[in-house]
Amino acid sequence: MIKLIIQIPCLNEAETLPTTLAALPRRVAGVDVVEYLVIDDGSDDGTAQVARQWGVHHVVSHRRNRGLAAAFRSGVDRALAEGANIIVNTDGDGQYEGGDIEALVTPILHGQADIVIGDRGVSENAHFSPLKRLMQRVGSGVVQHLAGTQVSDAVSGFRAISRDAAQRINITTEFSYTTDMLIQAGRKRMAIATVPVRTHAAARPSRLFKSIPRFVMHTGITMARAFTAYKPLRAFVGTGSLIAFVGMVPILRFLWFWMQGDGSGHLQSLVLGGALLVLGTLVAIMGMVADLVAANRKLMEENLVRTRKLEDMLAAMQRDREPGRTSATAPRRKDAA
Repeated sequence: MIKLIIQIPCLNEAETLPTTLAALPRRVAGVDVVEYLVIDDGSDDGTAQVARQWGVHHVVSHRRNRGLAAAFRSGVDRALAEGANIIVNTDGDGQYEGGDIEALVTPILHGQADIVIGDRGVSENAHFSPLKRLMQRVGSGVVQHLAGTQVSDAVSGFRAISRDAAQRINITTEFSYTTDMLIQAGRKRMAIATVPVRTHAAARPSRLFKSIPRFVMHTGITMARAFTAYKPLRAFVGTGSLIAFVGMVPILRFLWFWMQGDGSGHLQSLVLGGALLVLGTLVAIMGMVADLVAANRKLMEENLVRTRKLEDMLAAMQRDREPGRTSATAPRRKDAA
């Protein structure tokens, strides 16, 4: 039996959530069970109550606002615990077209992809300002280079994830999961596909960031952290080599004047160049240490995946012992987090 869980991270979405839920599909071709999951990220407008009133199958509530990345992680953890084979993430403000969910999950059902990104057609999307279109294209280009993937809309939150991919992805950022996930997936050689999706005009300003410069700064930090975590040798050794190369310039300058018999008046060049060479060497050594740490992290991630698969096997054995038990009657964990 294939179960699809559609998760919706929410922050004060009580007004728009009913419209979003009404647009979600009740049936999807190739899927046996479709369920909804709402993550209430510390809302104070009764979002969780609205979700329950509208018959949402699973509700996870954060006692205070913890950010989009944390809400996404909580949703994925709950969806995996509920036995989801495919997880679709969408927004609570109705930006995405619920009817496109079937197109998102089809490549996963056919075994063609581990992750599917909904491409909003940023370059021609009438709902985006020219500046936003430019920033989206630049950001997606950087992510493509860092992740080694061909994803034209890297920050789209409308995406589908297979169970195996969800078990292997570990979101570490505190800002937004979108770019972090793609860089991890690309470095772990997962199959990533894109499908065109429709969008609606934003009903309100984004609650993820207050301004475009702030969004660019946080996204840049997220991408740098993810790349450094998965390619530390290239990041640190490359940076160290650049610093050492710059350090060679004043040293060569000093040597030139020294050969001309005027070395005593240019000792500052020798000092500066020597300091930069030492700094570059230390940064390169840091890269070697970070590479060893990265190798240990890979081992820990593999152990984590094995642990999750063992949990799946134990859960399946428990269901076999209780043939009358279904996901609807199974005991639930506490909703609050």
